[in-house]
Amino acid sequence: MKKTPVILHSDLNSFYASVEIMLNPELRGKPVAVCGSTENRHGIVLAKSELAKKCGVKTAMVNWEAKRLCPDLIMVEPHFEQYMKYSRLARDIYCRYTDLVEPFGMDECWLDVTHSGMLFGSGVDIAQRIRREMKEELGLTVSVGVSFNKIFAKLGSDMKKPDAVTEISINDFKDKVWPLPVNDLLYVGRSTVQKLNFYGIHTIGQLAATSPELLKSWFGVKGEQIWHFANGTDTSKVMHKDYKSEVKSIGHGITCKEDLVTEKEVWLVMLEMSQDIGHKLKAHNLSACGVQISIKDNNLSVKQYQCKTPFPTQSADIIARTGRKLFDDNLPEKIKVRAVTVRAIDLRSADDVFQVDMFNDVKKIEKIEKLDNAVEVLRQRFGNKAVHSAALLEEVKAPMNQTNDITLPGQMHK
Repeated sequence: MKKTPVILHSDLNSFYASVEIMLNPELRGKPVAVCGSTENRHGIVLAKSELAKKCGVKTAMVNWEAKRLCPDLIMVEPHFEQYMKYSRLARDIYCRYTDLVEPFGMDECWLDVTHSGMLFGSGVDIAQRIRREMKEELGLTVSVGVSFNKIFAKLGSDMKKPDAVTEISINDFKDKVWPLPVNDLLYVGRSTVQKLNFYGIHTIGQLAATSPELLKSWFGVKGEQIWHFANGTDTSKVMHKDYKSEVKSIGHGITCKEDLVTEKEVWLVMLEMSQDIGHKLKAHNLSACGVQISIKDNNLSVKQYQCKTPFPTQSADIIARTGRKLFDDNLPEKIKVRAVTVRAIDLRSADDVFQVDMFNDVKKIEKIEKLDNAVEVLRQRFGNKAVHSAALLEEVKAPMNQTNDITLPGQMHK
């Protein structure tokens, strides 16, 4: 007889803020928010502590608004290296109980502990052990959902926060889950909720009772998917801890400290952002076969352009120059630029061979690769700013809190 799956979803509570408080005990008992720089235009709240949340502070809220709601709010700058470190340490704890550990962002993981019971007890027992060990060893708290599939485990971890364990079993999920609003279900976003509400579907139970054929006619394949989610019949697997999703794109985007009014100002921002894009391509052993840029003007109009690179590359300089050419070829000279995004796309393994056409200078390509590799070694030894383009000695109208994005495919694996 096949075992009923036992799936956990563990969510580190107020992760960024909790790490900052743990590293600086003077922040304990005070409302804390991790924020983008208040000196830059549109600094926003990236994460908030429970006390700040009780004052009405929300993620993505503009800094000045958060301070107005909570005058005692302490704003701290983000330290992403520390968040990565504690994310890895948390996963080390999860791996004590199973090797089926699938990240869902930096602060969340699914665990399949179906076959761990003989050693560690029930799913709830394991969840409680993880909760205690996280607090004792890392000084952080987690909320853990325990269920028979990934969707309801995730729902369970959201039900009680912070520092709690919630079980949704195959016998009681209709009582616990179906009365909840439909927007509590994973992957049911705002536009889907609006359409469902238009048709009189407001709860997960009402969604579950709707014909899957009708949902498919409204939403396509996604309609069938959310019907399975609501009925507890999703069978998505928790992937092995060593599984690596294919990276689709790597990019940076920023809102500038002030409008960019010259081509040179745009070029310097693109060059600055491309440095880290090149670094991340090397870290993932990937090469880009294309570049995409997004430009937002001071009227908040967004335009996006992309093109192929002449050959697969990890070079920050080539990525920046390709982005600049896209800008020069497609945008008017006197545009005032408010925000810029540069993205490396059409990624492939850096180990793949490629055919060089007659228009490419092979020796020049090899020289660029050797130079980039040498710079990367120096940066690894002495820091990211140890070696950089001389052009970046000039003032760059880019805030320090650049946003990084590495785009992966969806995390629900069959």
